Amino acid sequence: MVKRIEVVGAVIVRDGLVLCAQRGPDAKLPGLWEFPGGKVESGESPREALEREIREELGAEVKAGDQVEVTVHEYAFGEVHLTTFYCDLLSDTVTATEHEAVTWLPRSDLLQLEWAPADIPAVRAVMERLSAA
Repeated sequence: MVKRIEVVGAVIVRDGLVLCAQRGPDAKLPGLWEFPGGKVESGESPREALEREIREELGAEVKAGDQVEVTVHEYAFGEVHLTTFYCDLLSDTVTATEHEAVTWLPRSDLLQLEWAPADIPAVRAVMERLSAA
């Protein structure tokens, strides 16, 4: 039976730029880019998990808002169910504590990164929304 992994990702947009995070060399899917976030723990709502994960991974406070996308992708290590949410960044800065790097990119540059496959549908949804704005 395939292991089901429930994860959440934060789509943080500030001044027209989107926050992107690169997975570290020791992580699953090393070097790939993603929307920062992590696993939903027992007893947490997805939004609560996301706000906790951003505190842990980026040292920042966010308020999770509208859902962007739900993606299911099967990897060798399990089936990832990724739910992404637009988040308001309440902190002035973010600091990569678990990622190799974080960067802010305009919509037009997002597809230049090598994204984790589960994140790609959300990337496309974000690009579409920002092009309409």
